Amino acid sequence: MPRLDRTDVRILLALCDAPRATGVQLAGLLGLARNTVQSRLSRWDTDKILQPVDRCVSPRDLGLLLRAFVTAIVDQHRLEEVIAHLDGVPEVMEVVGLSGAADLHIEVAASDADDLYRIAGQILAVPGIDRTNVSIAMHQAIPYRTRPLLEQIAGSQAE
Repeated sequence: MPRLDRTDVRILLALCDAPRATGVQLAGLLGLARNTVQSRLSRWDTDKILQPVDRCVSPRDLGLLLRAFVTAIVDQHRLEEVIAHLDGVPEVMEVVGLSGAADLHIEVAASDADDLYRIAGQILAVPGIDRTNVSIAMHQAIPYRTRPLLEQIAGSQAE
């Protein structure tokens, strides 16, 4: 069951266009009551619907120009321990559990190839990681986004 309804989606789309808009401004733009907008924004905070602001900061702007993906084969009995270790590595941007040939997909940011070598070695040294494979991102063809999904949902709920 979706946690967001058509009104939520309308507010989110408005925030895509004006991310710093206040509740009052959003209410005016959308023709909604201020209390409706404020209650939705408050619920999103409580339910952690919106991602933290740090997701919007590009590692490139921090001088970390190299983006890479490390897939790892992990001793399944140590999976939580491995994840806890990876959480302590600042250059690890995201870790996703996988099914298939690898167990974890680890996105990392590095300043250059030597830095990536260091980070990859640090990951491989985590107790419980048996093997890794590193791929360097050459070009981000489609950046992370949800707007097309929001627009699709808004369109399907309008019918």
